[in-house]
Amino acid sequence: MEAFDVVIIGAGLAGLQCARLLGKQGMRVLLADRKTSLDQKVHTTGIFVRRTLQDFDLPEDCLGPIIRRVRLYSPKHRVLHLESEHDEYRIGKMARLYQRYLNQCVHSGVQWFPGATYVDSFESDEGSIVRLKFGSTTHSIKTRLLIGADGACSRVAADLQLDVNREWIVGVEDVYSGATLGGGPQLLCFLNPELAPGYIAWIAYDGDEAHVGVGGYPNRFDPTSALEEFHRRVRGILDLQMARRVERRGGRIPVGGVLKKIANNRGLLIGDAAGAVSPLTAGGLDPCMRLSSLAAKVSSAYL
Repeated sequence: MEAFDVVIIGAGLAGLQCARLLGKQGMRVLLADRKTSLDQKVHTTGIFVRRTLQDFDLPEDCLGPIIRRVRLYSPKHRVLHLESEHDEYRIGKMARLYQRYLNQCVHSGVQWFPGATYVDSFESDEGSIVRLKFGSTTHSIKTRLLIGADGACSRVAADLQLDVNREWIVGVEDVYSGATLGGGPQLLCFLNPELAPGYIAWIAYDGDEAHVGVGGYPNRFDPTSALEEFHRRVRGILDLQMARRVERRGGRIPVGGVLKKIANNRGLLIGDAAGAVSPLTAGGLDPCMRLSSLAAKVSSAYL
């Protein structure tokens, strides 16, 4: 049975950030994800806020143009224009960023297990035994520390007997290439309790790609139907005549805040699994990066 210092389940931004930092410190790390390729099923729009851009060295070619303009729309489409003197936002090219971080992980000695489904884990004398399934075959792996980066409905959290998310909204968006929006790169936020109950609808435009999405409480709307209706209502704002839809993204977004119990002697949680999301400020990726970086420091010191 192979043994590792750390096993990380989930290779989204949280898992990749934590794995690459631990790998650089010489830890024996296994990073596993059920996806076979990291450009599959990207869940986030990928908006990085000014604070994240200042504090983290994100690869320049993995970021879109600078965004300083925001338009806020009321339910009756009255609009408030905002413009900052600072570089407030950039939309990440998330598939490229994931692959870049994965390459850094592998270069640092992290073992990469794609196509690996997390089955369960249980306590052992020196940490945990983790079972991963590849196709019809199940492998057991020893680890001193297990880190759950496996999303809003974390199975790792349940096995570690840590807190789990119990409140979330759901979001769905279409990504278009070749869209046109007057005024250059900007974010458009629409308040509409019918189309986005409890959250917002949005257009995030970086000058080429446009992310068109809706989000809200799942028991109060049908996301797919709401997105189609939102498309119809913004035809006069966003020109998609020459655009091509390249992707549809969606998923759950925890909104209960960082969970109270996210660590014990067997492991810890990061990213959405820990509730480290701040959709109110479009800064979901900022707490993700910060908690993942802190987790790497804590894990290294603990081990």
